Amino acid sequence: MKNKKRLAKLIFVAILLLIIWYTFKDSAGDIVAQLQKTSFAVLVAIMAATVIYHLFEAWITYSLARRYNPKFKFREAVYCAFNCSFYRLSTLGSGSGVAAIVYLGKKGVGYSEATGLYMIQYMVHKVSVALFSGLLFILNWKVMSVNYREYGVYLGLAYVLTAIISIALIIFAVSAKSHQLILWIVRKFNKSGKLTPALKKLEESCDIMEKSTSRLLKDVPSLISMVLKNMAKLCFWYCIPFLILFGTNEISILDSLSITSLSVMSAAVIPTPAGVGAVELIMTNLFAVLVGVHKAGAITVLYRVATFIFPFVVGGVLILISKLVVTVHSSHGFR
Repeated sequence: MKNKKRLAKLIFVAILLLIIWYTFKDSAGDIVAQLQKTSFAVLVAIMAATVIYHLFEAWITYSLARRYNPKFKFREAVYCAFNCSFYRLSTLGSGSGVAAIVYLGKKGVGYSEATGLYMIQYMVHKVSVALFSGLLFILNWKVMSVNYREYGVYLGLAYVLTAIISIALIIFAVSAKSHQLILWIVRKFNKSGKLTPALKKLEESCDIMEKSTSRLLKDVPSLISMVLKNMAKLCFWYCIPFLILFGTNEISILDSLSITSLSVMSAAVIPTPAGVGAVELIMTNLFAVLVGVHKAGAITVLYRVATFIFPFVVGGVLILISKLVVTVHSSHGFR
């Protein structure tokens, strides 16, 4: 079943990428030529921006995880951030949350608390993306209203979708009725009694998650702090187009932030795995208005490399190193 779902995702992404290729095939040569002009300094700058993004993500995880395990270290939060990025690409978006919960569980944060923690972190991230997009649209009103007014509908739909996701996550995490429904379904399959031990553990987990998540949601200063950290974090990804074209004066830092933000929000309306395909299509179209299709295509490719491929590679290296360390420790222990 998992293999079929993964195959379906890959086919869907492949179709989207084919659509993108067909749309911009006449500009492919110009896009490649523009990529070849990219300097090593630009590559270092956009990779550095991604590293800082993950450090902010780690800071948010660290501040939440410390509530449940005061011994939780910042370097462990950094590992968690890149670990999630590795599984985001390797599972096309579906495994990053599970990876975070499992890792936090191994580091002294109960799995129930980790589930509630991740849900709140994800919800605040989605809300921050939406708020930041609206704020940037207003701050850069002259450019955005003249060139991208027609995207207002997509922006509105993205806000609605964000609200639905946030409400659903809160209900799942803190609503006793939603937990009762889950337990009722499990009980229906427990006529033989084989699932009774698992059912008791699930009841305890639901109760713990409900209480811990409720406490987090009531901590308004912490929620505001998380939103601000998320907005700061997003700046380092949204500024990547500006870094790529740095020195050309074709776009300002505000243009880069607002257009990239609009791309991410508009792509949220299209249900693609990890946003692959949708972001590329929309971002290329939006930036093409200001810098032309060939430069817009190059921006999009480099943005994906910096925000998707690079953190995936770093995450993979960190996972490999951690496994080697465990293996070495185990072999010394055996001796």
